[in-house]
Amino acid sequence: MDISVKCHGKGAFELVKDIALATEEKDPLSIAELLMAHPKIPFLGCEHALIATASLLAALKNDATLSVSNQQIIEAMKRTQKQSMPPYCALTGVCGVVIGVGAAFSVILGAACPKDRESAITMHIVARTIDTIANDVGPMCCKSFVRTAVGVGYNAAKEYFDVYLPIHREKISCFHSNKNHRNCRKEKCLYFPKTA
Repeated sequence: MDISVKCHGKGAFELVKDIALATEEKDPLSIAELLMAHPKIPFLGCEHALIATASLLAALKNDATLSVSNQQIIEAMKRTQKQSMPPYCALTGVCGVVIGVGAAFSVILGAACPKDRESAITMHIVARTIDTIANDVGPMCCKSFVRTAVGVGYNAAKEYFDVYLPIHREKISCFHSNKNHRNCRKEKCLYFPKTA
């Protein structure tokens, strides 16, 4: 295996887990922004799948309506990590961020092969997430995908569990865009900083 693949995002799992378990924030986007801003998180990469998972579940845990536990957060992150590996998002068409949202809801619902409704709901949420992200490509941006997926997760929590998390999309102005990364969509992106 290429050494750069081994080193990419090293320590991200523990970092994301520690922040997710410690935060008291109920806005999943605020948690995601905090995690994406950390210097150990690269501009692009499968670490963003962990961020989507942990942000949604940490916010739901702090809301307390669903009684989400630390163990459920860790379990969902482990499931995400098993399936979200570079460079499969580009090779298979399934973004790791979508996998992260699926793992989060799968754990909450207790979805498993023998279960009908729980598995169906999880798949509907995953399908909705991938469809929403598919409308957001060109070029691919993990940070934008996390924001979009967390928004879908927020709507799913409201629809399926009657949980109303605080979410503040209007406050997001992506400071990563000033790094002039080739994958920044600039003005095409909903989160690109607006000029006065």
